Amino acid sequence: QVQLEESGGGLVQAGGSLRLSCVASGRTFSSYTMRWFRQSPGKEREFVASIWGSGSITTYADSVKGRFTIFRDNAKNTVTLQMNSLKPDDTAVYYCVARTVGSYDYWGQGTQVTVSS
Repeated sequence: QVQLEESGGGLVQAGGSLRLSCVASGRTFSSYTMRWFRQSPGKEREFVASIWGSGSITTYADSVKGRFTIFRDNAKNTVTLQMNSLKPDDTAVYYCVARTVGSYDYWGQGTQVTVSS
C-alpha cells in the first residue's frame, strides 16, 4: 500500500507559477515511476508528466511541454511539478500517481489548480 499526499494547489493568474508536491509513503519510493494527471470538469483525465524512479527520464504532454517540469527527491520520497506560464486551460484537479514495480497504480486525492484569465 502506497499513500500519496499532494499539496501546493491554489488560485493563480494567467502567466503565473505554482509548484505541486507529492509525498509518498513507503521505503521503495525510488522504484516507483511517478506521474501527474489532471482532470477538469466535463473532460477526461489527462496525462501531464512522468518521471522514472532514477529521475533520469521524464516525459510530458505536448500541452505542457516547455512550461512544466517534473523532478523528484528520492531521499524525501517527494515528486514535484513546477508549473510556469500557467494558462486558464491548465485549470484542473491534479493527481499524483505512483506506479510500482508490479505495475499497480496508487492515486493521491488530488489538489485543485485554478488559473484565472
